[in-house]
Amino acid sequence: MTTATPTAAANSSEALVERLFTAANAAFDIYTTYLGERLGLYRALAARGPLSPRELAEATSIDERYAREWLEPPATTGFLPHEGGPFVLPEDHAAVLAHRDHPSYFAPLARMMVAAAGQLPSLVSAFGTGDGIGWEEYGLDIIEGQSELNRPMFIHQLGQEILPALPAVHARLSRPGARVAEVGFGGGWASIGIARAYPGVTVEGFDPDVESVRIATENAVGAGLSSRIAFHGIDGATAAESDRTFDLVCAFECIHDMANPVGVLASMRRLAGSEGSVLVMDERVADHFTGQGDEVEKFMYGWSVTACLPNGRAEYPSAATGTVLRTPVLEGYARKAGFAGVEVLPIENDFFKFYLLK
Repeated sequence: MTTATPTAAANSSEALVERLFTAANAAFDIYTTYLGERLGLYRALAARGPLSPRELAEATSIDERYAREWLEPPATTGFLPHEGGPFVLPEDHAAVLAHRDHPSYFAPLARMMVAAAGQLPSLVSAFGTGDGIGWEEYGLDIIEGQSELNRPMFIHQLGQEILPALPAVHARLSRPGARVAEVGFGGGWASIGIARAYPGVTVEGFDPDVESVRIATENAVGAGLSSRIAFHGIDGATAAESDRTFDLVCAFECIHDMANPVGVLASMRRLAGSEGSVLVMDERVADHFTGQGDEVEKFMYGWSVTACLPNGRAEYPSAATGTVLRTPVLEGYARKAGFAGVEVLPIENDFFKFYLLK
């Protein structure tokens, strides 16, 4: 008589069915979170709760029957612990789902996931043709979702912890008249975080996406920093055509998306001149593929298949990098762009690595 090993059991058809069933329930968590985030339901519960379905409907101008149907699934999964009576959003859950300024705010992820899922039919075709799907085709949910997802780190950590960990960069930015350039600025929150932390700094951003320019400009105005931040609808690869130089040139979580990363990095090198620094933040993945990726690397592969690789292939020719930008690949791009090498900075972060390009 033989006994199945744990590995065999884990790889059995029954186990795979169970895994897919669990994944489907997790996907429904994403969908209900998307509705709650888009409709302001979590924010209403955080600000006015506990609320009955009728009270939530009145507070958010939605239909009462839909309000009840939305409230009950999160109650069964523990998002909204429920013991009878009105529905309550606990404060620790509100930090994740409702409080935009909290470091744990994670609800915008649902907007990105839904946007990526919406392009799956187009991706079926792209797999056959080798074509790409431009970022603009994913819509505002993915642009605003990524912007809001990274916002807490850029506002609370970038100028307070990350840049001060680089003494030479910190000293340069602390001087009046210092200049920063950001390539691929998205919602503009990194530029805003830098300008807030360093009152003498002016920032210029370069990003070809029209909606990103609009959103980032609105965010800078809302932050009261439009006099020190300017966002331009210019591709990073052509941003260095003027003779301006900057004390810091940075690119946060965008090099892997670019069809021409070498050209963009070469432009960043020229923007930094002989005295400036070039800082790149990209995904925290292993240096080499092993087939044994951790949870973060699995997460990044999900984005690579559904969004980042298709976006990177929307232009031709394309490096076709994908989300999983490993350190040796970035170093190869940097050397082709004229840098001497890449230093991985000792900055702790669950999702990102930070690189200083020499």
